[in-house]
Amino acid sequence: MAYSLLNFSAIQDFMQSQPLTIDAVTHRYGATAAVDGVTLEMKAGELVALLGPSGCGKTTLLRIIAGFIRQTEGRVIVGGEVIDPLPPHRRTVGIVFQNYALFPHMSVAENVAYGLAARGAPRAEQQERVREMLDLVKLSAMADRLPRQLSGGQQQRVALARALAVRPSILLLDEPFAALDKNLRLDMQIEIKRIQRAAGTTVIVTHDQEEALSMADRVAVLNEGRLEQFDAATRVYDEPGSFFVNTFVGSANVLPCEVATVSNSLATVRLDGGGTMTGKLAAPLGVGSRARLCVRPEHLRFVDGDDGLPGLVEIGLPMGASLIHEVRLATGQAIKVAQARQAGAQPLPPGSTVRLTPISPDAPRLHPIS
Repeated sequence: MAYSLLNFSAIQDFMQSQPLTIDAVTHRYGATAAVDGVTLEMKAGELVALLGPSGCGKTTLLRIIAGFIRQTEGRVIVGGEVIDPLPPHRRTVGIVFQNYALFPHMSVAENVAYGLAARGAPRAEQQERVREMLDLVKLSAMADRLPRQLSGGQQQRVALARALAVRPSILLLDEPFAALDKNLRLDMQIEIKRIQRAAGTTVIVTHDQEEALSMADRVAVLNEGRLEQFDAATRVYDEPGSFFVNTFVGSANVLPCEVATVSNSLATVRLDGGGTMTGKLAAPLGVGSRARLCVRPEHLRFVDGDDGLPGLVEIGLPMGASLIHEVRLATGQAIKVAQARQAGAQPLPPGSTVRLTPISPDAPRLHPIS
């Protein structure tokens, strides 16, 4: 970045980082469990992304942490203290909503002061903190404007200033970048990462996988209210703990197969329709077991000679730094192959005969059919 949207040197003065524990939290709407027995332990100063499809419980979990919803079961613990009995304005939690939730009839300064007023801060303290916060987000000249007079990025910075004004130990961000254009989105992602490194435990809800994998120290993947995996972002991508994670995070070709041999953590499988491939076991499997081999497009390569699976190129697309080919196997199944694109490189023409193989024996993942 050529400039900073925030006064970064002052950020640590407005965060009081604490560890956050979600202890066996369940929340039901009638008979439906929106959150189902989720346990997460987050370190002080850590940035955690909640990732999952719509309706998986991400926002519900954030609202429980903030105190807007009281969970059916379980505990929320901040800095070793259970905060469940506390109302939202008594919790050391700041939240930025997806739509920023600014009060349209209030000025920028009044919006920033709102959380302080709700906590009973003296008027003089509110005014001083508002000045500090607007300086922090570099919007001092816009203190008297209404939200409708601001750009999307400026509104986001006001929402962030309001969240930071209460000196939160936990900062919650509910898809805060969804309304921003691509360039501003990247700028704000970098700024949020800087805030987290300075002091704060930060939890982000996001639908954007690239956002989660690039920003977060760890990623929690939720599915139908349950925690599928909580791990470092690189491990979630490279070593998915379940078939759902493997196919939801990133792209994966799924090949039905039967286990032929097992050796330590690797297995050779017979693919339905012919051919063999080796993959890493994601769970114990015995010889003869039915399984699903998941291999990411970038983990496949074209090879010369008689090795690999034969196929026919149906379409090739130049995608900036990558070449993407869709290849039809002899079984009739179409799979995708991604390659780094060199300057001037063009995709193979439709109808090209190719053979492909994984870049390494442990690149594909083998999942049992449950």
